[in-house]
Amino acid sequence: MNKSIFITGATTGIGFELAKLYVKEGYRVGVCGRDLTKLPDPYRSRFECYELSVTDEQALKEAIVDFHHKGGLDIVMANAGISHGSKSKLPDFKVTKQIIDINIYGVLNTFAPAISIFAQQGHGHLVGTASVAGFVGLPGASAYSASKAAVISLCESYALDLKHLGIKVTAICPGFIDTPLTKKNDHDMPFLMSVDKGARKIKKAIDKGRNLYVFPWQMALVMHILRRLPRFMYRFIMTLPFANYSK
Repeated sequence: MNKSIFITGATTGIGFELAKLYVKEGYRVGVCGRDLTKLPDPYRSRFECYELSVTDEQALKEAIVDFHHKGGLDIVMANAGISHGSKSKLPDFKVTKQIIDINIYGVLNTFAPAISIFAQQGHGHLVGTASVAGFVGLPGASAYSASKAAVISLCESYALDLKHLGIKVTAICPGFIDTPLTKKNDHDMPFLMSVDKGARKIKKAIDKGRNLYVFPWQMALVMHILRRLPRFMYRFIMTLPFANYSK
């Protein structure tokens, strides 16, 4: 029997590219998104599609359970997410709540039904799309950084808590990937990677069962250094023009 993967936020960007890679490999692929018209026509018939928002806990649960009942479930990837760079030094709490609802509660809403299924069958793989932004607080991206830090910590904890149930957990932390999400950015994006190359790297990490995958290596090194700098040095660097995410 072919393996099955369910990916949220898969109508565009990284999720869509991963869905294409997995269906090409013979996987049964389920995708969900808020607007399925974004999916190119040839792929709508190749994927099992569900139109919903990951903030709708009940609808997402029903979709994942339905997908499982139709042919099993091996991997669930919580990939849906949003970003919103701020041009103001003051946080926009309405936007902050929206980011948290999608980037954190959306992950929880995705993982909850999957964990129940995986626990019953004795195997499964949870994958959460985080970001290198989750390792440090970036200026102009407070909500996004906080939400991705939450995803990293959640995945790291689940990897320990669920291991005895046969459930693997992977946190994916990409740098800048050329997707519709990053096209909205008006700041510099060092080491920008094409979405197809990024998707191939992510799939390789998932297939290997990596617990934490940070890429590209240049961004992984930068974040490693920033996390270990004295706080006064970190704050100084983050005030420099090249680090200004709110410009």
